[in-house]
Amino acid sequence: MPQRLIAAVVAALLVGVAGCGGSDEAADNTFKLWHFEGPDSAMGTAWAEAIKQFEASHPGVKVAFEEKGFEQIQKTGSLAVNSKDAPDLLEYPKGNATAGLLSKQGLLTDLSDEVAQRGWDKKLGPGVDTTARYDERGVMGSGQWFGIPNYAEYITVYYNKDMFDRQGLALPTTLDQLTAAMDRFVAAGITPLATAGQEYPAQQVLYQLALTKADRGWVDRYQRYTGDVDFHDTAWTYGATTFADWVRKGYLSRDSAGLKAEDMGLAFMQGKNPIMVSGTWWYGRLRAQVKDFQWVSARWPGMTAGSSGNMWVVPKAAKHKQYALDFIDITLSPAVQDKLRDAGGVAVAPGAAPAADPAIRQLNDDYRALRDADQLAFYPDWPVPGYYDVQVQAVQKLITGDADPRQVLDELAGPYREHVASIGK
Repeated sequence: MPQRLIAAVVAALLVGVAGCGGSDEAADNTFKLWHFEGPDSAMGTAWAEAIKQFEASHPGVKVAFEEKGFEQIQKTGSLAVNSKDAPDLLEYPKGNATAGLLSKQGLLTDLSDEVAQRGWDKKLGPGVDTTARYDERGVMGSGQWFGIPNYAEYITVYYNKDMFDRQGLALPTTLDQLTAAMDRFVAAGITPLATAGQEYPAQQVLYQLALTKADRGWVDRYQRYTGDVDFHDTAWTYGATTFADWVRKGYLSRDSAGLKAEDMGLAFMQGKNPIMVSGTWWYGRLRAQVKDFQWVSARWPGMTAGSSGNMWVVPKAAKHKQYALDFIDITLSPAVQDKLRDAGGVAVAPGAAPAADPAIRQLNDDYRALRDADQLAFYPDWPVPGYYDVQVQAVQKLITGDADPRQVLDELAGPYREHVASIGK
């Protein structure tokens, strides 16, 4: 998935903005863009508008857009960014294991000067830069800007209100109420939770459960290596044992071990399961496609996985870096950010006027409340390169019963400790 395009005219690159901008636009008027947002998603809608605005403001330049899959970029992005065909700009996952690793390998353009000149840091506001800046070890939170967040996201709980109403259930506001509701659905022969173990959703549910017993210090020790991490502490143990208990009680299907995120989303949208715990990136699609029942989203109680969204990154090998920078600027404009928000996304740089739709206004207000209360806990696979696959496989074993919680936590601990030792922490 990620990019390719060779810096064909060395002289033109030397004329370009040092370390960041410039290029050989005169030699080739094609701007190569990759992202993995579906056309019906809020971000896909917004970036389509940004492409129109870019081509209107850059006469003669054609945007060559390729939609990639998240899994594709997650697994093969570093190879694509390092190839002669790297794109000029692409959306890339944030965190130490992904964008941080590429920055450490010297594969991404340092955008710090451009951030200051264009005022992107002021547009984004404090705290959003945590996932955009990486030090020489590839650890997020300080150092140079290697990516520009273009939206925000967090894990939320989606409820099929019609299914709750048929069971005479109020929508939960606490974890105890959530589990009581799931007991009622199980008793009625309904598997309450739509999830997927072959990709990210199931591991995020386990992390959400662990976060109910965690605080900011716990998150920083795990995500930013600020202290020792005990994978058998109260939080991790609660997350793994409770997840295994949910499987045993039938809150989620053992068959979900072989499902992908798309399968989970379709099951919820088709009314097969009344609950889905997943990201706000689903909101715009649900809004566009669900017509047969009423649904709502609500915050997970307490800390939640989330952060600024995935980022625009400019490969070091990109041919048209100036085009990339101009496109980033357009995606951070109030018009495009408001379009993203009004389509059901979470804007990082909205205009002054609030969303007209109360539900969308609440979605964005919830993000700001989480951000302002310092309750965004990033994502579980971020700390270690290759950790995504480790977590997927470990949590699959909890679903199938091939490993118990202690064994799964040991499986998570090994690669983490090896990585932390390798970077000298």
